[in-house]
Amino acid sequence: MIEAVGLTKRYGDKTAVYNLSFQVRPGTVTGFLGPNGSGKSTTMRMILGLDNPTSGQVTIGGYPYRRLPNAARQVGALIDAKAVHGGRTARNHLLCLAQLSGIPARRVDEVLGVVGLQDVARKRSKGFSLGMGQRLGIAAALLGDPQVLLFDEPVNGLDPEGILWVRNLMKALAAEGRTVFVSSHLMSEMALTADHLIVIGRGQLLADMSVQDFIAANSAGFARVRTPDTEPQLREKLSAAITEAGGHVLPEQDGALRVTGLPLPRISDIAHDTDVRLWELSPHQASLEEAYMRMTQGAVDYRSTTDQKAGLMQPLPPGAQPPMPVPGQGQPGWYAPPPPQQGGQPFGGPQGPYGGPGAGAPNPYAQAGPAAPQGVPQPPAQAPVAQPPAAAPAPPQAPPQNAAAGASAAAPQTSATPTEPEDAR
Repeated sequence: MIEAVGLTKRYGDKTAVYNLSFQVRPGTVTGFLGPNGSGKSTTMRMILGLDNPTSGQVTIGGYPYRRLPNAARQVGALIDAKAVHGGRTARNHLLCLAQLSGIPARRVDEVLGVVGLQDVARKRSKGFSLGMGQRLGIAAALLGDPQVLLFDEPVNGLDPEGILWVRNLMKALAAEGRTVFVSSHLMSEMALTADHLIVIGRGQLLADMSVQDFIAANSAGFARVRTPDTEPQLREKLSAAITEAGGHVLPEQDGALRVTGLPLPRISDIAHDTDVRLWELSPHQASLEEAYMRMTQGAVDYRSTTDQKAGLMQPLPPGAQPPMPVPGQGQPGWYAPPPPQQGGQPFGGPQGPYGGPGAGAPNPYAQAGPAAPQGVPQPPAQAPVAQPPAAAPAPPQAPPQNAAAGASAAAPQTSATPTEPEDAR
């Protein structure tokens, strides 16, 4: 168990953590939340003995970290995934840590398999991606099979499969009776992973409770009610009846009603007594993100402002017209339209091996060639132009209208033997 009592840390005239007291109990995943600059990393560094508190104390199992015998076998931590010598391989990095703590070498191969790095164990870590570095840091935390684990942003840089793996790993570690302390900014992930929350803001404790209690204490539930859209008078009738019964009604943009102050059974009884048919009656509760934002909105140090683009726009030249706005652009779900199609197929011709136009298809991005003489008949618009064999000289004729400016580069050179296309190299 981790226990902090009156923990305070000052850097000059700045107080990073002030009078912080909490307990992280075994058997549960405890989330550590707070805005940027709230003191989360400083608190974790004091837990691990990397920073000395100005006042107060923090212990692990009743002892400060520096007094734990062979602390690496009892506490595992991921604070900075980049704290790795780039010239060492993943296995050698873990092997050095194992030898310092008296851990057998076979444990190195075990944790490499746990985090999925067994195939790159002998590659230098400087070539690792951000997600691979996170996995290597988690492997180092698990190396001593500790009972207490601390993770600072463990899913940073991981893909969805890796995030799911970390989530299941933490739950499995907590189910074994270990103490798991996780700091993260991903509220959606914390809602799925954590059982208990410790929230701080500007170095002070804001909340120490379960996830369910935190959401209930920092959000207001409501009922969503919808009446038939074809009968708006029913909505007005129901709103008046709910207001008379002591509820509060707010209209929503899609025509539904948001009702607070009354439970769902009471709303259903009111609708039945007033002879109003309901299309929807559902409970709604705020998410962890909404509850977190509501609690910490006064403890945020860094706030963004609206980007004022007016002073950065270049003036249009005289006589130029501003671009016409694209209907629907900027709205949710809007995507750029596909390129124009010709002849019922994209790019106006058969598909090539990589999804582009096939052989003989006109290039939609080529510049227009010189116009054909007026006396030369043109082929039909949909009829494909026959291409002569590569080995036989082409009969003299007018150049095709859709020929690209650089099409002569694709023809065989007179000094080379026409055995295979130039792209075959």
